[in-house]
Amino acid sequence: MSLNEIAEEIKACKLCPLHKSRKNAVPGEGSSKAKLMLIGEAPGVEEDEQGRPFVGRAGKILNDALRFANLDRKDLFITSVVKCRPPYNRVPNIEERKACISYLKRQIDVINPKVICLLGNIALKTFFKKASISKVRGKAIEMYDRIYFCTYHPAAILYNLSLKSVIYEDMRRLKELVEKFMVNDY
Repeated sequence: MSLNEIAEEIKACKLCPLHKSRKNAVPGEGSSKAKLMLIGEAPGVEEDEQGRPFVGRAGKILNDALRFANLDRKDLFITSVVKCRPPYNRVPNIEERKACISYLKRQIDVINPKVICLLGNIALKTFFKKASISKVRGKAIEMYDRIYFCTYHPAAILYNLSLKSVIYEDMRRLKELVEKFMVNDY
């Protein structure tokens, strides 16, 4: 199965009620050979409009943080746990997350990234149910031959400007982590 085939399934998905209010499903984008995958929560308004991940206000923050860390978006794969925008940008509920998890797992299987960066609490809890973002952010967790790195969701800066330096520093650490594990691959 290819990323394009998974994306087509996502665009036609009707597994939860979110399909009724979406303009576009947002499968994700980036390199199918990415060694680093970023996973957020769910699409917002701009993402729903364009069908692309992290293109709204949080996306601008993420792009700035990636540039700060000297990470190029074209070398990554960026997606979300939930592939359709929840109404009013609310947090996706457990049924919506369960409906989308098979897509995310298959994307991970196809790409096989060495490092996965979990952006925010929803992404973190998808992989580590009992973890707390405030306790694990900025840390690398090795599991199943993969490194998971956690940080705050870029949208957190919109509500708490003091997190900007934290997220930027986490992206710099993420870059170091990727380089450490992929000296010859990245």
